[in-house]
Amino acid sequence: MNLALLSAFIPTFFFVSITPGMCMTLAMTLGMTIGVKRALWMMLGELVGVATVAILSAIGVAALLLNYPSVFMVLKYIGGAYLAFVGIQMWLSKGKMAIKADAAGAKPASRLDLISQGFVTAIANPKGWAFFVALLPPFLDASRPLTGQLIVLIAIILTLELTCLLIYAAGGRTLKSILMQSGNVRIMNRIAGTLMVGVGVWLAIG
Repeated sequence: MNLALLSAFIPTFFFVSITPGMCMTLAMTLGMTIGVKRALWMMLGELVGVATVAILSAIGVAALLLNYPSVFMVLKYIGGAYLAFVGIQMWLSKGKMAIKADAAGAKPASRLDLISQGFVTAIANPKGWAFFVALLPPFLDASRPLTGQLIVLIAIILTLELTCLLIYAAGGRTLKSILMQSGNVRIMNRIAGTLMVGVGVWLAIG
């Protein structure tokens, strides 16, 4: 890797990643409701999605998809509707993601549910594809082998993305600790549900 390019790439991507967005809001919401440890499964799905988008963007698939926005529509709407549905259930203190007043007998969200949420949120966002198309080329050195550079850049991207997801999830857990001092589980569920619905709407119409 060209060290000059690399030294510019790391702070650039960290700034973009730490900026509040759909995935970061989702991480904060799950950190608030199911805890950071369980939210790691969502992060796994999100990182697989980000890696998929980055790789396909690098080989040119994104350019084709961005010329045909209708390709995204079905996935965007289905993914957005699913997240909004989960958010409504949380708002009503129902469903697998809601904070339970009595955890006895509560069935938690499965690992597959969480992985799917993260993956769909990452790949169904056209702005993510456009971002990688715009971001990756300026940091590639045409005089060096591209495969090795892409491997390094994607590894850095995933490391920074995971770091930011953990920061947001920990923030959600802290927020829960503060707000739960009142013992009002319903208010917490409504806050988390509203955030989740917001992510769903954001994904569908963004």
